[in-house]
Amino acid sequence: MKNTLPNVYIIGIYSTRFKKWLDSSMKDLTRQTYLGVLADAKIKDGGDIEFAWFGSCSMGILWDQDFIRGHTCLSPLVEEGLFPERVPIINVEGACATASLAFHAAWKDILSGQCKVSLAMGVDKLYHPDMEKMLLTYEHGIDRSEKKRLMAQYREIGAECGRKFETGINRTLFIDTYAMQACWHMHKYGTTQAQIAKAASKSHYHGSLNPKAQYRFEVPVEKVLADYQVSYPLTRSMCAPIGDGGAAAILCSEDYFQKLPDDVKRRAVRVAASVVTSGKHRKITEPSLSKYAADKAYAMAGIGPRDINVAEVHDACSFCEIYQAEMLGFCSIGEGGAFVESGATALDGKIPMNTSGGLVSKGHPVGATGLSMIDEIVTQLRQEAGKRQVKSCRYGLSENGGGVISSEEFSCCVNILEKA
Repeated sequence: MKNTLPNVYIIGIYSTRFKKWLDSSMKDLTRQTYLGVLADAKIKDGGDIEFAWFGSCSMGILWDQDFIRGHTCLSPLVEEGLFPERVPIINVEGACATASLAFHAAWKDILSGQCKVSLAMGVDKLYHPDMEKMLLTYEHGIDRSEKKRLMAQYREIGAECGRKFETGINRTLFIDTYAMQACWHMHKYGTTQAQIAKAASKSHYHGSLNPKAQYRFEVPVEKVLADYQVSYPLTRSMCAPIGDGGAAAILCSEDYFQKLPDDVKRRAVRVAASVVTSGKHRKITEPSLSKYAADKAYAMAGIGPRDINVAEVHDACSFCEIYQAEMLGFCSIGEGGAFVESGATALDGKIPMNTSGGLVSKGHPVGATGLSMIDEIVTQLRQEAGKRQVKSCRYGLSENGGGVISSEEFSCCVNILEKA
């Protein structure tokens, strides 16, 4: 049974293309993202925006601007009269889940009744001339005071499944932890490297149809498997690239929505559920925090996994699609590999997943990723996805995780959206 929370609508959504924006600053990407979301909402200026949540992870570490990141990025727009004066700006950070947390906060703005219009934005610029510094950025997504504990936990997982846990200078610690989780899943349930390759190949095909994807080319399964090994069983084609970009959403209340022009209302999407959970030192045999978030989201929306028509999940590597298919209830635990191999997550499958190309093809500018996933779901529900359009879309789901604690993320946000 659905809850009785007030309706909250997404009336504007936008994502830049994710790529190496070498000649664009954080302020440039913020401008492009902000003007893009205004245009999508068909708003000439942001005068009705009453609150803003700004997410970014790289500014302090890579670009020497911390504490007031959103304020510095939006201040030029205030001076030019494009962003309203005196509007509160709150900075958000939650590793890879940052933009989804900003979205969740904007949703709560509307639920509280204090705002009629709220803005959520995520912008990040990960490409940096210093490659070592760029890779070390990701270590800020773990509890650095307990790194030895994390490493010991993964060595134990490796011993259980007969694989040695190793890190490398040419990759992030996150990929090594995902790789070991994949090895354990292979050991426990018989999942194969070829099934992970099938998920990657499928997502690269979807990305080839997405003009905003960082990688717009197909990669057959055999080439995914033949690509160079990053961290067994993961090859390069199975791993998300580092990227730059921004994404944003404008959310509004029911009374504001009812006064909008019909052409804006027709493209609006309702937030049926938004749930955040936090990670713990989990035994790898336990369900992940994404399952708890998804179960709460289904209850809030008054639906179940079978009602979801399209999903975007946090595939920092392609094993994640297999795992999250299980955690989100699209298949039974342990059956994710066979589920993906069957074609169930393809465009014409039972539950199309990562129609944007996913992180492995679309790209992964950490602080912007969550809202770009929401952008894809909204685009699908609006029936505006072109060649990658899923038929009969009513409900879409996004799952976005961030950080690493033990064998799961520190934070996860699951959103369920419904065509208004």
